[in-house]
Amino acid sequence: MKKFLVIITAIFTFVSCKKQTKNEEVSFKEEASKFDVVSVSGRQLLLNDELYLIKGICYHPVPKGDSIKRDFGTLTQDLKLMKEAGINTIRVYAPIVEERVLDEISEAGIKVIVGFGYNQGGKNDIVSGTFIDYVNTYKNHKAILMWELGNEYNYHPEWFNGDIKNWYTAMNDAAALIHKNDPSHPVTTAHGDLPKELARSMSPNIDVWGMNVYRSVRPETIFKEWKEVSDKPMYLSETGADSYMQMATDKYKQGVNELMQADATEIILNATFSGKDICSGVTLFQFTDGWWKAGNNNVQDTGGTAPNSTGVPFDGSPNEEFWGIVDIDRNKKKVYEIVKDIYLKENKIED
Repeated sequence: MKKFLVIITAIFTFVSCKKQTKNEEVSFKEEASKFDVVSVSGRQLLLNDELYLIKGICYHPVPKGDSIKRDFGTLTQDLKLMKEAGINTIRVYAPIVEERVLDEISEAGIKVIVGFGYNQGGKNDIVSGTFIDYVNTYKNHKAILMWELGNEYNYHPEWFNGDIKNWYTAMNDAAALIHKNDPSHPVTTAHGDLPKELARSMSPNIDVWGMNVYRSVRPETIFKEWKEVSDKPMYLSETGADSYMQMATDKYKQGVNELMQADATEIILNATFSGKDICSGVTLFQFTDGWWKAGNNNVQDTGGTAPNSTGVPFDGSPNEEFWGIVDIDRNKKKVYEIVKDIYLKENKIED
């Protein structure tokens, strides 16, 4: 009888341990599935070990009116339009501090490239070191794709005591700190056009090079140049066209001209996705027209300036308030359907 009880106890213990081990495995898998791992392999960007092609949009929603502050009051409407257009990535120029906003973006199946500025008054910026607090707070959030340091700072050595090397040093150090705290997301930067040797040599901790490229309708010319100087991944962090012609051409009338924007963007995006062996995609500039950029925020002004932007199609003039694929009231411009057709075609190719 005693021997029988020992056998029964041993069997029960074995079954219980096996069940516990199985439950632990399931629990571990469920816990792991809560987090995404973004990595690089050669020139490619990977999400959970699968190729990730950025079909993105730059997003800085400032409503019309007196304020120039970013406002996510139209987020639900904006995400619906983005999903319809096949957009899978949003690029923002400053951290999103409202967790509910990140949650809603993630629930929509969209990723975010989060940008950190150098000096933002000590709030989530690089100079104060507070950016790493944000990284540690949100590094496990499923909305995050990459961390981005700066936007076209190579055009502004005056921000760094007249020596751009001060920026490259700060950027490289910030990237190293992110790597130490978050091994699951790459670090990128939005560089103005092709990074020169100085930028590349001083920034080995940058994993993916974003490039703001305005070469009329020929962004693909930068792919060959990049291939010759680096084996790292790159993507177009900005490119595109505005919907205002400063001067008339044989084909396009002066003034508001959505056809010109649509035609230019079609050429640009097709050229971009033809270079997928080098380029990991694009965050097109931008989702909505920005009435805050050139003057009175209650009206849409012409004008506005941007560095190194003479390559804007087809008039070489960056009318900064006319770059949206939708207008300030979220009405679709002609370019919206172009973006939608090309992004959804790329989705089908991936499937």
